[in-house]
Parts: sequence; structure tokens; C-alpha cells
Amino acid sequence: MKELHFTPTNGPVDDVIERLMDIAGGIQHRDIIREMILASLKAGQEDDRKADLKLMNTSLKEMRFTTKVFGPYRNKKKVTVFGSARIKPEEPLYAMARELGRELVAADYMVITGGGPGIMQAVNEGAGPEFSFGINIRLPFEQKPNPVIDGNPRHIMYKYFFNRKVAFLKEAHAVALFPGGFGTLDEAMESLTLVQTGKRYSLPLILIDEPGGRYWSQCLEFFERELLKRRLISASDFNLIERVDSVSKAVERINHFYRRYHSLRYVNGRLVIRLNSPIEPRIVKDLRHQFAGILKPGGKMVLSKALPEERDEPEIAHLQRLVIDFKQDDFGALRKLIDSLNDY
Repeated sequence: MKELHFTPTNGPVDDVIERLMDIAGGIQHRDIIREMILASLKAGQEDDRKADLKLMNTSLKEMRFTTKVFGPYRNKKKVTVFGSARIKPEEPLYAMARELGRELVAADYMVITGGGPGIMQAVNEGAGPEFSFGINIRLPFEQKPNPVIDGNPRHIMYKYFFNRKVAFLKEAHAVALFPGGFGTLDEAMESLTLVQTGKRYSLPLILIDEPGGRYWSQCLEFFERELLKRRLISASDFNLIERVDSVSKAVERINHFYRRYHSLRYVNGRLVIRLNSPIEPRIVKDLRHQFAGILKPGGKMVLSKALPEERDEPEIAHLQRLVIDFKQDDFGALRKLIDSLNDY
């Protein structure tokens, strides 16, 4: 058995992989594909458990298909909506979810749901099949495709929850959460944790209650009473979530997030925020003073053109940048900075 390495030191194995890519043709980013092939070969050498290999194989195939389905819609903003599969069409929350789907499409968004009944079906009904994605999961109950999604080319059926969760958040520009059971709470905590820790870039996390409803407000009270009081979270973490009790307010908050903010990325350890519309130097001076606590010692916050490292995104090269020496220890404060940018 030949010991394999990710470095190009595998002799004839590397040669065969190169020839295989040539024969297949059209291979993008050959260095990455080469490592993926080597990872598969190494797994075959190292793990004799069929179940482990099946998990790796299915995960890769599910993620590949996810990319294929979402790929044509990369430039279209999408909102992931979570909520109970058990909400009935005659209930007020169902009507709100249907209205949310309709208003999001009117505001030029597409919607992503779990593809099942209840809140998911209502959102898909409101958005219509052309503007809906359904990313479903194989379960023995509840999770059959709803009529809007069944047969839709934007319907994906997953075996593993973890792949499905990646798709929900990787493809989303905002997340809206209606009341729901364990699954909805799991998705809420997963979304919040990823944004709080910086593993997912900032995006709106909107908690939607019906008028007079207490589902999310009681959750927030629990966070304050038990988590914040014991210093298990920070006060700034509450900047990451917003509770509303109307569909119009939910859409307004999502739109506001993208009023000036476009996107962000890290370049050589510095945070680069791309802006839909430019700001004046005086605003940066105000923000630097207001958010001095998020800067590294001696760090700066400056306006810039596109950096050389961003040449792989020529379609947004014209946008003004705000470059920040961000400490990466308080993403709630970063969210507040983004809100302040949008408020100016």
C-alpha cells in the first residue's frame, strides 16, 4: 500500500489523477479537485468500516447536488424560513407565513424552506414555485414534500441533517423564524450560534410572532434571565436577533440590513465591508469612535477601494470598502456597526 500525501509527492498516483482530470475535461480549480480525490483514496486506505465510507460518500454527493441546484441563483438574494410543520392552514400563523412568502418575492427575494407542510408549505405557497427552494429531509413522519415543492427542480432531499443545515445557512441572506417545535428551536440556536461565533457572516435573524404572541418574547426573556444574568452570553449578542410581530416589519428589517451593507470578507486578517452606497469620511470618524472596542490594539477603520486580493470578484470591484482591524471577539458589536452604517 502506497502512503499518500496531499503534497505533490505521490509519483504515479499524482500522474494518474492528472490524467483522469484531463480525460474528464472541464475541471475547475484542479488543485482542490486533486485533494478531494486524494482524500477519497486515503479514506479507502485508512477506514475499513463501510458505514463510515458511505457517510463520506453521501455527504459529498449531497453537497455537490446542493451546489448544482443553487448555482444558477447565486446573484439572487434568498431568505430561509423556519417554522413548525404542524401549523394548520386555518391558523393565523399559516396566513402570516403565506403573506411573508408573497411579500419577500415582491421585494425581490427567493425563499428557502424545509419543503414540508405547515409553515414551510405556507411560505412556498406565498412565494410560488418559481421563487421557492425546498430542502427536505428523509423522516418517517411529517417531512413529505409539500405540493408546491413536490417535483420542483429546486427541491433537494437530504439523508443527513448536517448537510441540510449547511444549505439552509450557506445560501441564505436572511433567516426568518416562526414558532415551532424542537426542530425549529434547533435551527434557531444553530443559526444564532454560527453568527455569534463568526462562523457565518452577519445576516438578519428575524423572530416572527403573531400579534400578541409570546413564543419568541418568552425565549428572549429566558435568555436575559438565565443566560445573560449568569454571564453565559454577552449583552451585545442580542444585537444579532430581532423580534417582530408583523410580516411587513420582518421584510422591512431585512431590507434595511442591505440598505447600504453589501457583503464582507476577510483579507489578510482585516475585515472588509463592501458598501452599496458610499459614505463620507466624517461618518467613518464617528464609527471609529463609537466602535473603538472592536478594533485590535492600534487598529484602524478606513475607507478603501477594492483590495488587490478581491480581484476574484470583479462584479463588485466598484463598491466602496470599509476596512477594519477587527478583533473578531464580539460579532454582536459588529452587527450593531452594520446597522449603524445602514442608518446613516
